[in-house]
Amino acid sequence: MHQPQTPQTNIRTSQNKMDYKKTNAPLNTVTRDMIELSQDTGNVYETVCIIAKRADQIAAEMKHDLEKKLQEFASLNDNLEEISENREQIEISRYYEKLPKPTLIATQEYVDHRLYYRTPGTDKPSLDD
Repeated sequence: MHQPQTPQTNIRTSQNKMDYKKTNAPLNTVTRDMIELSQDTGNVYETVCIIAKRADQIAAEMKHDLEKKLQEFASLNDNLEEISENREQIEISRYYEKLPKPTLIATQEYVDHRLYYRTPGTDKPSLDD
């Protein structure tokens, strides 16, 4: 069975840094009309790929931010006896667990038209210019 190729799409958001506190993405999964959602691209598969690529970017950014915050708690001598639960560390972890999932954030950005995407090769300059 032949699988379609993933379109090579460049994804950018209108914001440089994502502020997870200010996102209006839902915390739970929302049923969406895929035909309506894919009107901008005209292709359901391409729309899903755009949202998935943005979700990967958001997940990587969230992971980097969490690791950076938790690294403050890392000790130089990591012995089993010395590891103790830090209340601040637990609160930071809980905060990230309660955030909307990257897929929900990416979908909301797409619905709100806050994503810029471009498929290389389709924006060819005309020869008459």
